[in-house]
Amino acid sequence: MKYLVTARKWRPLKFEDVVGQEHITTTLRNAIARNRISHAYLFSGPRGVGKTTTARILAKAINCLNPKDFNPDNECEICLEITEGRNMDVLEIDGASNRGIEEIRNLRESVKYVPSKNKYKVYVIDEVHMLTKEAFNALLKTLEEPPPHVIFIFATTEIYKVPATILSRCQRFDFRRISTEEIMKHLQLIARTEKIKIEDDALLIIAKKGDGSMRDAQSIFDQVVSFCGDEIDTKSTIQALGLVDQEIFFKTTDIIKNKDTKSAIILVDEIITHGYDIKEYLSGLAEHLRNIIIVIATGSTNLIEVSEIYKKRYSEDAKHFKENDILRLIKIVTEVQNSIKWDIQPRYKLELALVQMTKLDNSVEIEKLLSHIQELKKKFSNGIKLEGSVSASLPTSYSGTSNFNVVKPLIQDKPENNNLSDINKIPLKGIVKDSQNILSTYNPLNIPIETAIEKWQNVVQVAGNGRVFFKNVLSAAKLVDSTNGVLKISCMNASQLDFIQQNKKYLTELAQNIYGAKLKLEAIIDNSLQKEVEPEMEKPAQEEHQIIKELKSKLGAVEISINGH
Repeated sequence: MKYLVTARKWRPLKFEDVVGQEHITTTLRNAIARNRISHAYLFSGPRGVGKTTTARILAKAINCLNPKDFNPDNECEICLEITEGRNMDVLEIDGASNRGIEEIRNLRESVKYVPSKNKYKVYVIDEVHMLTKEAFNALLKTLEEPPPHVIFIFATTEIYKVPATILSRCQRFDFRRISTEEIMKHLQLIARTEKIKIEDDALLIIAKKGDGSMRDAQSIFDQVVSFCGDEIDTKSTIQALGLVDQEIFFKTTDIIKNKDTKSAIILVDEIITHGYDIKEYLSGLAEHLRNIIIVIATGSTNLIEVSEIYKKRYSEDAKHFKENDILRLIKIVTEVQNSIKWDIQPRYKLELALVQMTKLDNSVEIEKLLSHIQELKKKFSNGIKLEGSVSASLPTSYSGTSNFNVVKPLIQDKPENNNLSDINKIPLKGIVKDSQNILSTYNPLNIPIETAIEKWQNVVQVAGNGRVFFKNVLSAAKLVDSTNGVLKISCMNASQLDFIQQNKKYLTELAQNIYGAKLKLEAIIDNSLQKEVEPEMEKPAQEEHQIIKELKSKLGAVEISINGH
């Protein structure tokens, strides 16, 4: 007897034999039972999930001479002819090789003729998305109002390429990817019937390799049987398919966990020596890391598709990693996968990636950093005095945060008073973002006007550091009052007033840091200041140009004489 591959030998003959597509087969059987058969169907979905098979079963079911429970009996003459592909009234057309307008015109002519022996003439067009735009347009009228004896069944793996005008004229059924568990059960049935002994882990490998396609999984099953014979174990399956052993991935994460750079380089050499495909290794490593993060996130191994032995190991490994750490590792793997596609030296890229993984510091959650800052704020609220420059980085125990600098105060005994006269020694650089909230716990500003004016000069100096325009405008203004926690600033004109108002928030925060107290900033216009800065002139001056006015008011410019002019 001639050998048939498993995919052909075990092709479903009834609706219930189609694995994983119950939502479609049940609908079609009910339509036949209620005599609600559409004139056009569109089956879409990935390869190897049963689209063409379901089309054949439907063609047999509506033409069968002795249907059983709205299924074909697969014994009558019509069913046998359709199964063997020799029925004159059921035509399977390849859309890729019959994609032109001439072929569709011929099809339009042939639909006019009644079937020779069947009840319905069925046209099954596979990969219908390959038809040209003109061919689709030629098909529209016939598809919308075909003769009562004609049924169209379209199948496609790329539904987005089918015009909306075609979609609107068909009943659309979306076939889904078949789950790994469903593929495993079907392969177990095949193995028992064929008297082949195969380990469950080997079946799991084959089912996962099928990637949701029953036909692919059956082809892989044939390949493994050819290599191993009638007794198949896991190790032989891995060898037959050229897969990377799962132990390699656990070894990889152990190296990353131990930050062992030397072992990472040796591991790459081991991968190359064993002849493993680097792309296959990276794909498997990405899945391995995905399994770890699933266990971390869910606290369970129910959602990962591995054997029970490996589930226990994943539970243990998940304890040594954090979600953020695994996400960073997955990002590195993904970047390497993209970069080695056209690289002539993929080994070097893999070595660099593994070394980078071993050098990564453990991530620190932002909640911990915020908690540390909250502790500092509590200590400030108890009246802690700061001395000198206290800008410093976080303790070294916070690994991976070398670029995150905050204030690290020098804690001393609580002072007798709260005037905090030394607060101006703290440089603005390095102060935490919400330092104004910390300072708000001190008493309001209550110092003599002379001291307030002296500290205001410090505000002007810090604000104007490296910014001449800023310094000149603030220097032209004067501090005139500091009672009730309010610094009152006099400006010589409206331009200065507007400038200070625009930068009020920044100046208030800066003043609070330097004065060491909670305060407010108010600005007013005092015309007498203008007279102080204007030079005395014997004769009335001519009207000044607007630019000169702005230079005087905003930059504090004064006129000078050269050679008596």
